[in-house]
Amino acid sequence: MKILIVDDEKPARDRLRQLVDDFGVHEVVAKAANGEQAIAMAMASKHNPDVVLLDIRMPGVDGIETAHHLNSLSTPPAVVFTTAYDEYAIDAFEARAIGYVLKPVRRERLETALQHAARVTGQMLKQMTAVSNLKSTRQHVCARVHGELRLIPISSIVYCNADQKYVTVYHKGGENLIDDSLKAPEEEFADTFVRIHRGALVSVAHIDRLEKTGEGTTRVVLRNIQDNGEDNLIISRRHLADVRRRLRKG
Repeated sequence: MKILIVDDEKPARDRLRQLVDDFGVHEVVAKAANGEQAIAMAMASKHNPDVVLLDIRMPGVDGIETAHHLNSLSTPPAVVFTTAYDEYAIDAFEARAIGYVLKPVRRERLETALQHAARVTGQMLKQMTAVSNLKSTRQHVCARVHGELRLIPISSIVYCNADQKYVTVYHKGGENLIDDSLKAPEEEFADTFVRIHRGALVSVAHIDRLEKTGEGTTRVVLRNIQDNGEDNLIISRRHLADVRRRLRKG
């Protein structure tokens, strides 16, 4: 199998590389020091890993969020987490058939984990994080810009607009197409976004007010944003009551 090793500590990466090399049947195609590097390497056609050995505790994009992004690839790799979590978190891994190896990594355990490497679904990650008190949602969405990875912080997103098969994310740094459907961020970030019509989600934190238009409809006026996106941000009658409720709640 082709293996990608991900750990923010070089000695840990080197240790895993040595163990995999000692097996003599697998190939380490790349090593990454953080989640962002890992996602970019997994997306690169020259690597195309079958398995990712993924540390959980990493600064920036941690292992759980990295796994979420890896799941979104057209051919997601299997994930084996490397972790120092306690027995309660390990129970959560085992109950959901998620591959893991405890640190310090032992040869026998790694070999077994690679033999049983399995795809980690989004639902499995959600269930596991709920039980083990890990962060369950992504802090970024992933976009491809000129063939390169760009991670867009959720906190910077103003609104998302769907047009047929594509979703455009409008954020403080510009706008980008993402691979997610509109339903995916709506469900995962339900506390952050509100649907205003069939094809748009708006960040509640970026809504300044609602106002009537000359045509008798209601639109969203954004806070501290020069382009108010009038064409995209008309609220449908079906969603108006929910938008008002979310603003009162916020």
